[in-house]
Amino acid sequence: EVQLVESGGGLVQAGGSLRLSCALSGFTFNDYAISWFRQAPGKEREVVSCIGSGDGITYVDSVRGRFTISSENVKNRVSLEMNSLKPEDTAVYYCAAKWGGICYSDPDPYDYWGQGTQVTVSS
Repeated sequence: EVQLVESGGGLVQAGGSLRLSCALSGFTFNDYAISWFRQAPGKEREVVSCIGSGDGITYVDSVRGRFTISSENVKNRVSLEMNSLKPEDTAVYYCAAKWGGICYSDPDPYDYWGQGTQVTVSS
């Protein structure tokens, strides 16, 4: 059974840091691209960062320089280190897996999703 389980969300003050983790099971990690998406109330789900096959990494402009995605293949885990957090980073954060290893900014192509973890940044 394929599972993606996010953890690490919480409440933090502006300027603070959080580390999200996505635990992967039931599939071969190297065959997939793993992305972090987020969705704020009333807004569309947007891609935050992605790590593809060959360790290609992408970030949305609004988080570049503040967020870092990394993978621990042996542990089947992908993390998102978030620094210098801003109130506009407040959202539910999801990890998602896309077979084939190519990163997409559109959420529709993704094959599997986690349940999400809430990140709230207070001003």
